Amino acid sequence: MSESTSASPTDARWDDLARGASISREGEDVELIQELLSFDVGETAYAVPIERVREILRMRPITPVPRVPAIINGVISIRGEVVEVIDLRRRFDLSPTEPDRRTRIVVIHGFDGRVTGCMVDRVREVLRVPEAEILPSAEADADTVTGLCKRGDEFISLLDLDKVLDIQS
Repeated sequence: MSESTSASPTDARWDDLARGASISREGEDVELIQELLSFDVGETAYAVPIERVREILRMRPITPVPRVPAIINGVISIRGEVVEVIDLRRRFDLSPTEPDRRTRIVVIHGFDGRVTGCMVDRVREVLRVPEAEILPSAEADADTVTGLCKRGDEFISLLDLDKVLDIQS
């Protein structure tokens, strides 16, 4: 995966953490592996680096907040901490649907130390993908997708979490 020249210090810190976790302690030559949490939003599969995921929650009541952008569903309380919840369906310009038993809130470590919940239609699995197998994203997806990985007959889009969580864009 090619590094962007506009990567923030936060991106570099998360990348270093991921690479450090994948290096063998014996110093032998090993392939760098990215661990990714994959999930569905609509009919599309997405993934995020596992080191950015704090936890995965079942759907729970979300308290609406007035005068916020439409992609923000509201807030939830996680062990006394107030966490904003973003609807990724709305973020990707899909029509919202009623949550069902497979809907989850993926709690993400965002930029500036913030924690944000991302509502997804279904969590799939944790993937272990060699970095050499991560392909660059298409120009049309460059605003939120950093790369693609292939699993079977399907491509999974790797999200740029800092851009996805930036609600002003």
